[in-house]
Amino acid sequence: MTYEEASRRLEEVVEHLEHHELSLEEALRYFEEAVGLVNYCKKILTAAEHRLAVLVEEASGEFKLEPLSFSEDEQNEY
Repeated sequence: MTYEEASRRLEEVVEHLEHHELSLEEALRYFEEAVGLVNYCKKILTAAEHRLAVLVEEASGEFKLEPLSFSEDEQNEY
């Protein structure tokens, strides 16, 4: 499953939870699926973040690649 597919399915699950009359058992199944999808999406995003790098110019004028890092505020946006 791709990130996009998981994200779309998560939207569908949330829509069901918010707008449909569900039994407790059905709601729990949807909730469990949603938690799994969120974890899956977070895993994919974390892997993508680790693959990103930024080009940094050193004082010597040389360039090097460094891992991209986010501030705590930027991480909390997700």
